Amino acid sequence: MPYARSGRSGLLLPRISLGLWNNFGDDRAFETQRAILRRAFDLGVTHIDLANNYGPPEGAAERVFGRVLSADLRPYRDELVVSTKAGYLMWPGPYGDHGSRKYLLASLDRSLERMGLDYVDVFYSHRPDPETPIEETMGALAHAVRSGKALYAGISNYDPEQTRSAAAALAAEGVPLLIHQPRYNMFDRRIEHGLLPVLDEVGAGAIVFSPLAGGLLTRRYLDGIPADSRAAVGRWFTEQAITPEYLERARALDAIAADRGQTLAQLALTWVLRHRQVTSALIGASSVGQLEDSLQAATAAALTDDELAAIEPFAVDGSGR
Repeated sequence: MPYARSGRSGLLLPRISLGLWNNFGDDRAFETQRAILRRAFDLGVTHIDLANNYGPPEGAAERVFGRVLSADLRPYRDELVVSTKAGYLMWPGPYGDHGSRKYLLASLDRSLERMGLDYVDVFYSHRPDPETPIEETMGALAHAVRSGKALYAGISNYDPEQTRSAAAALAAEGVPLLIHQPRYNMFDRRIEHGLLPVLDEVGAGAIVFSPLAGGLLTRRYLDGIPADSRAAVGRWFTEQAITPEYLERARALDAIAADRGQTLAQLALTWVLRHRQVTSALIGASSVGQLEDSLQAATAAALTDDELAAIEPFAVDGSGR
């Protein structure tokens, strides 16, 4: 597994990291989740990304990780980078959502308890809160770092101007902005419109989520809609996403991948990693086999100019939506 430095920091992250967003929780067999985490670590995936609301239900992914940490990974804590986030609804009432100091720090304590950790390596503001001053939200992250409950501070889902403001607010607290976690894939290219140069400006790296567009940038839908797929279930998108335009683009990208000796998923990961600002790509995995397939992208040959030009007409914002 190759590693890359996150922005202007001393922290190296694996080029592909494991996110516990969709496939970790009480609705799946624990031993399957345990096997994925163990295999990922054995293959050099030292970064595990969580959030307080990952599940289902909310908090379940952190509890699962805590069980695996206790059973298997505790001796390797210093070889792991564990992150969590707060910013979405977690409990009733006015103090269980968004970006207040009260919510963020209470949530971090709950996350540490669920995982059985004394600290996380990265604590994120999961989304900007338009009703809370950025100085308060970033001040809470800085407090988490100063208290030793987090080693680094990060943000997720912030636009370019919000990123500048967050970095400035953290800098005023004497804490650098380590990392930004935006959504990025061939069918969602918004970070190319202003965020990447801002990351250079503030010295932060990016770890991109949904690099496979929730499965749209795999072969999952090229020959129909499986009954157990996200499109069929309708959790993140519906069968209406599988349009003729989407299929034309995905099949063309699949052919380009085949010419490179890659799967479509591997090509999609290689493509997001091409930017120097992108430190790592976050993948999910529902099986060890799926994990192993995706991780091959970490050591794939870089895309040539001709290959990038061939991809461009099919990497269209909004495909599958």
